[in-house]
Amino acid sequence: MKRLIKKLSLPFIGFASLVWFLVRVIPKPSRASYPCMKVAAPLASSFVLYMIGVISSMLFFKKARKFFAESKYVLFALTLVAGVIFGLTSYMQKDGKLYANLKSGQLEPNQPIGIAKGINPGRVVWIHNPDVTDETCANTRNDYWYQDTNTNQDIVNAMVSEGLQTLTSTTNDTAAWDALFRYFNQQHDKGDIGYTAGEKFAIKINLNGKGNGWPSDPNINTSPQVCYAVLNQLINVVGVAQSDISIGDPNIQFDTPQWDKCHTAFSDVVYWGPNGQGRTAVTASDGPALFASDGGIQDPLPQSYLDAAYMINLPVFKKHHRAGISISSKLHFGSITPFRGSAFDWHYSLPCPDGGADVTNGDYGVYRCFVDIMGHKDLGGKTLLFLVDGIWSSINWGHPPIKWYMPPFNNDWPSSIFLSQDPVALQSVCYDFLYYEFDTDHPTEGAYDPMDNHGPFPHYAGADDFLRQAADSSNWPDDIQYDPENDGTILPSSMGVYEHWNNAIDKQYSRNLGTGDGIELVYNFQTTGIIEEQEELRALIKSFSLDQNFPNPFNASTTIGFHLTSDAHIALEIFDIQGKRIRTIINDYRPAGQYIESWNGQMDNGMNAPSGVYFYKVSVQGNGQFSEKVKKMVLNK
Repeated sequence: MKRLIKKLSLPFIGFASLVWFLVRVIPKPSRASYPCMKVAAPLASSFVLYMIGVISSMLFFKKARKFFAESKYVLFALTLVAGVIFGLTSYMQKDGKLYANLKSGQLEPNQPIGIAKGINPGRVVWIHNPDVTDETCANTRNDYWYQDTNTNQDIVNAMVSEGLQTLTSTTNDTAAWDALFRYFNQQHDKGDIGYTAGEKFAIKINLNGKGNGWPSDPNINTSPQVCYAVLNQLINVVGVAQSDISIGDPNIQFDTPQWDKCHTAFSDVVYWGPNGQGRTAVTASDGPALFASDGGIQDPLPQSYLDAAYMINLPVFKKHHRAGISISSKLHFGSITPFRGSAFDWHYSLPCPDGGADVTNGDYGVYRCFVDIMGHKDLGGKTLLFLVDGIWSSINWGHPPIKWYMPPFNNDWPSSIFLSQDPVALQSVCYDFLYYEFDTDHPTEGAYDPMDNHGPFPHYAGADDFLRQAADSSNWPDDIQYDPENDGTILPSSMGVYEHWNNAIDKQYSRNLGTGDGIELVYNFQTTGIIEEQEELRALIKSFSLDQNFPNPFNASTTIGFHLTSDAHIALEIFDIQGKRIRTIINDYRPAGQYIESWNGQMDNGMNAPSGVYFYKVSVQGNGQFSEKVKKMVLNK
């Protein structure tokens, strides 16, 4: 019924969008770049194509009837076929695919909801080190993403260590883990105690890329180097016995790259896999353990989850063609699959259950299984640490890595990890990154492409609904009380804090700004010893100066001055308030000296930028060194 109503309403929505677009843009063409106009444009154009198809098919059918009456059967057949073709064209414009990705109801920036969790409440740590990956990785035979030549193990180890200490405000790894255990045990009414020998761990990783056909080597999974770094921390820092640790993706064989990296060093760890070869198949719990709170479905869970005292959640940094994003909650679909053959029966609670960009469940305040997963005592409830592997990132659930364009990645691999104790805050931050990186203009997208491998999936209506509900029970459906164990114990009113950053350049949340009790994003940019050996060069590159534009605010044009103390490659770029690059003024090699450039308010597409706040950024790169500076300006027409 919902699909039928949507299909019948689309022509009216398209007509209204066309009228609105024309009324707004004809008097002032620069308005075409406004976000609201970008929403209206595809609706309006689809309506125009729909009407062309309908009118053309009617004319051809009328002609066909005339030719048939005149016994002109060849012309009759040709016009009849043409009428059918145009009729199908009009139907295809009505099928909803072009409208599926529209985002609605997104919260305003820096308006947190929910109660922040963690030693430092709401803290999400982002460690970014571009040296951890090889920028020239071709991801082909003998040069795959997971090889140590492309993912540096020593740097991953350092990133994980720095992330743990930053998350817990400690100065060494031992103290960091002790703080994590004590916080966790206090929250679970076990008292102010740390890790106790003999307690078991379950580490859930993502190996979904292994199931994406042959060859699967180019597809990213949780990095072998991240798996190794976490095992090394537990075994050699915390002192956990190897046999007390189980790791893997229960429905998929612990893959060769991960096996070769981890089993060689830690042979007594339990590695999951259904096909033997040293791996251990998971066993199901005795009866259902996870219950959908709407009564729709129930499933067992791996017994090792129930036996574990702690869980560590290691997802990959990616978007998803059904869920919008695939981070720590979506990761647990792999926990259900071994006993059902797939997690398809849980898809009904996602925004786009059937894929293909047909968002049939995009309303807010409907049942979302991710809330059950986040609150389940043996899933989110046992998770000691959430660590998102953003060393690499892909366009969908199990696909090859792609480079990121937004600052500070600047057309390089994301080379990042994210850590938090707050599952809502963590996924909120990842959502913001994915939302602003993958818009309809991203090179990988092809706006509103209905293919499963493409599309601005984080922009799906309802993609963030589970975060709202997990943050605040006032957003639950009226007829749902989340009880994932089906034992009468309703989930707490808040499992963490949800918020959007101020903009994609500054990436500031309310705790960063001192305006609220929401998320705190702590960004640690790391560099390797190679740079330390070139202090003189680094000092030269980082000593460049960037002047405030003049005039500011400005109307017709403004000038931007900067000074280089050494020869370097320069990029001068303009970004809008959402962090989207709209103009590249310089992107070439320049000798040392003073420079003054101007911006006339035009975007790369030749259209005039609308009034508003903008950012200009100068990036300097030379001899492997990189630095950037950003300033704000106001265009006031």
